[in-house]
Amino acid sequence: MYEKHEFKLITEKIPLYTPPDETNISEKKKQPMYLAWIVGLIIVVYGAWRMFFTLPSVSQYGWIAFVGGIFLLLAELFSSYEALTHYLSLRNVYEPEMPVVPHELFPDVDVFISTHNEETDILFKTANACAAMDYPDKSKVHVFLCDDTDRPEVAALAKELGVGYFGLSNNKHAKAGNINNALRRTSSPLIATFDADMIPKSNFLMEVVPYFFLPIMEKKADGTWVVKPEEEQKNCGKIGFIQTPQVFYNADLFQYNLYAEKRVPNEQDYFFREVNLGKNRTNAVLYAGSNTMISREALEGVGGIATGTITEDFETGLRIEALNFRCYAVKKPLAQGLAPITIASLIKQRVRWGRGCIYSLRRIHLLTNPAFSLNLKLSYYACRVYWESFSRRLVYILSPVLFLLLGIPLVVMNLKQLIFIWLPYYICYSYLLKKVSSEIRDTRWSNTIDTIMFPYLLIPIWAEFFHINEKKFSVTAKSRSWNDNNEFYLAIPHICLLVVSLVSLLFAVQQLIINRAFGLIIIIMWMLINSFSLLMAVFFMRGRVNEREFERFDCDLPLEVRAEAESEDCFKARVVNISEGGFAFESKEALPIPTERGTVLHFVIEDRKYRAHVSGKIVAVSKPKRGKVWTYRVQRIGEMSTAEKREFFQIVYDRLNPLPETLAEDTSYFDDMLRAMEEGSKDREPQRRTMPRFRVRSKETLENGVVVMIEDLNFKYVRVRLVKGDEIPNRFVLFRESEYPISCEKSDMREGLYSILNSEALLENQAFLDKLKEWGKK
Repeated sequence: MYEKHEFKLITEKIPLYTPPDETNISEKKKQPMYLAWIVGLIIVVYGAWRMFFTLPSVSQYGWIAFVGGIFLLLAELFSSYEALTHYLSLRNVYEPEMPVVPHELFPDVDVFISTHNEETDILFKTANACAAMDYPDKSKVHVFLCDDTDRPEVAALAKELGVGYFGLSNNKHAKAGNINNALRRTSSPLIATFDADMIPKSNFLMEVVPYFFLPIMEKKADGTWVVKPEEEQKNCGKIGFIQTPQVFYNADLFQYNLYAEKRVPNEQDYFFREVNLGKNRTNAVLYAGSNTMISREALEGVGGIATGTITEDFETGLRIEALNFRCYAVKKPLAQGLAPITIASLIKQRVRWGRGCIYSLRRIHLLTNPAFSLNLKLSYYACRVYWESFSRRLVYILSPVLFLLLGIPLVVMNLKQLIFIWLPYYICYSYLLKKVSSEIRDTRWSNTIDTIMFPYLLIPIWAEFFHINEKKFSVTAKSRSWNDNNEFYLAIPHICLLVVSLVSLLFAVQQLIINRAFGLIIIIMWMLINSFSLLMAVFFMRGRVNEREFERFDCDLPLEVRAEAESEDCFKARVVNISEGGFAFESKEALPIPTERGTVLHFVIEDRKYRAHVSGKIVAVSKPKRGKVWTYRVQRIGEMSTAEKREFFQIVYDRLNPLPETLAEDTSYFDDMLRAMEEGSKDREPQRRTMPRFRVRSKETLENGVVVMIEDLNFKYVRVRLVKGDEIPNRFVLFRESEYPISCEKSDMREGLYSILNSEALLENQAFLDKLKEWGKK
């Protein structure tokens, strides 16, 4: 059905597209270059001083002190280098302006969804969203499920959704071979790549495709975009790929386990929305393999997706940029997926990233390969330095412990040197860290995350350094079902280090008080920061019970509620949040229909171009004291047709990410730790009420003279208590002289609860409904 063709390798570099004006600076203010020179000079002077004057000698302190001193010095220098390179790339972050392109110029696009062993429920959402993407001519969008396990159920899903399918058995090149197979069997000039769980928004193509016209378009003084004359289009360069952020609709484990999902952005946001944007100017953007639009010419020009590596996307992007294809990262999230949901899967993912990065950079001889520009070498080498930071974390934790408990100094200096050499360096370094920190990530959270991960990355990263390779590709688990296994055993390294750190801290405080060794103040502060990060790591490994099967998205959508699917009578309300499994809606009035447990209601939800019919039952009803609205929580039940399911899932997922994009203002060492402790100790109280309960608080005299207090009622039951008389009869009538008499009979459920025998008639009684509105205001 699909004709195969060979890749068109490019052997010579093409002209590099140079933007006419890079003044589109991001929200971060442009930072001065002279600061980098000053700090760089201070780092060099400090490094020389540390190397020649502060290392403990072997003859006086022994080999352990000398080797430990070397490790600490290297950790400091690499940390400084990393901070300086971050400052240089982030000091004036540039994002290209998207041109306005005539619709007739939009080309054909192939959309590849890579799948290995993911469940079809996950693939349904992704493929459905890909097929629903907007485009001037939808016939030019070709969606393919690329399945390298050749599963019949995936082929059936593709047929059900009307998308293409490429099956591939015994694929030795894993994801790279899967995409290359699809690449050979398609021909569109642009290719969008998505992981199995990454759900694009409907505007993905319309927000990304125009960037590929940047080299052949120019913006006039009046703000309009026009296509350049043909003679000016020659040798103007080409766009290789556009990388959009990888964001997630579920809280990542750092947010979730530390109860920070409402206060701290996703851990990956800092890289995709700042660091990667900082690489735009040097044309060193990292290709992440998903949420990306890539030029077929560029991809075929490097021989397809790189094989023989476990980070095929990382290496492919580098090779494309080496050919001078201009590549950009953009800040706007246009697709969202599932973050790892178990600590084990998170560790496995980071091990693969780290080992793959180091292996690929070694395989292509990054620093000595003449094909790579200096900018590419420096930028990609910074990626390698990042993975070394986990070794540095261990050095920073153990250094003060060795000195305080074992008397092994890793640095030899006097108080004057500490004040006049070390302190200026530390101030400049801290200032630099503050400059590269942002509203997304600060130094405290970076330290916390690195401390959590480092025990399980040390051995794999160092194994890769010594050419002990892991070439087997592994897919990060993307099942939404949470692992109930206790993973707290993974905190053993952190607990051990926390104990020795606290013992060292107590010893330092003792020495400070007894001997007035004021130089220990710096070490005490150092130990406090280490202890905080280790304690947060223990809280993280403690885990957190998942309270929801599906993630909820805030929204504001019109809703129709019906007791019968075909009924013309409906109740209007507003959906305030929604998920795959159901939704919540609010109403100023209580539903005038019974909603007891098990009653099936019918709903119609509309959102932009989507309209879905949903069956569900009320599982909880609440109204805050003195509140003005009733809140109903609905569980979706029953099977939906494919057409209805497609509409409903687009209503759920074609919307903004629900997680925070900036750090909350109240984040601090104390606040973060206190919140993790308090929230982790709370018990979740289940919500059981399924019908609105109206507070009545009215005395009523029954026919036999007994006086009762009507506490509250819903559509099925009323709760009363005896005020005067011997006992409440088994049957009686409340408000018997009114237009809405309520017939009651004693219930076996609990004392004081009575069934309303005429509830259906009351729901058709306007006087009763008016009275409910009055009670509802209490």
